[in-house]
Amino acid sequence: MITAVVGASGATGKLLVAQLLEAGQKVKVIVRSSSLIPEQWESHERVTVIRVSAMAAISVDEMAAYLKDCQSVASCLGHNPNLKGIYGKPRRLVEETIRLFCEAAIRNAPEKPIRLVLMNTAGNSNRDLDERVSFRQKIVIGLFRLLLPPHRDNEIAADYLRKKIGPNHSFVEWTVVRPDSLIDEKSVTPYSLHPSPTRSALFDPGYTSRSNVAHFMCRLLRNDAVWNKWKGKMPVLYNDNTTEAR
Repeated sequence: MITAVVGASGATGKLLVAQLLEAGQKVKVIVRSSSLIPEQWESHERVTVIRVSAMAAISVDEMAAYLKDCQSVASCLGHNPNLKGIYGKPRRLVEETIRLFCEAAIRNAPEKPIRLVLMNTAGNSNRDLDERVSFRQKIVIGLFRLLLPPHRDNEIAADYLRKKIGPNHSFVEWTVVRPDSLIDEKSVTPYSLHPSPTRSALFDPGYTSRSNVAHFMCRLLRNDAVWNKWKGKMPVLYNDNTTEAR
């Protein structure tokens, strides 16, 4: 299996690539020209490094060529937590990249649908389900939509998969992974999966290690049973003992 990974130079993306390689998979990492990546990737026999000036600079035809021999795609993209990353362009980095992936996959018309895994956030509700959100949280999320473009980007990206691609597309299958407050852990630890949040992402957040997010994404990409359970859904991921920030 070959998996294309965007956001591979980020904290979670690097862990995902490492876990895919450990599992014996081939990986194409699509990164910006200026991105810093582990030196060993450049010479690794199972890693193809594709450097681009920007994701927005890739045409559908170019992405289709990159994905031609891929069976799966993973996005760990996010906006940098600084003023330029939050309020600068592109404001819809995640949504535009997911749309590009899907349009490229449709262009390729693979015999078997490509698997697409999107790392998102527990602060984004799955509007296919009746997820309980308090009035107070609805007010704050509404403000986030107006004031924090990255939050809106995450919502639009997930909505594109839910509404435009849907659960029964001929060429694309998808899962949106929703971790809660991200923390760093040296290794994978026990974690639990839920169809919807079991706590408030704003007022009673849990914790999710990047290692566990990468581990679950790797399982989705490699394990048919795990994929079939969660495809077309937006699972929420919590570390066990999630109330302990580490």
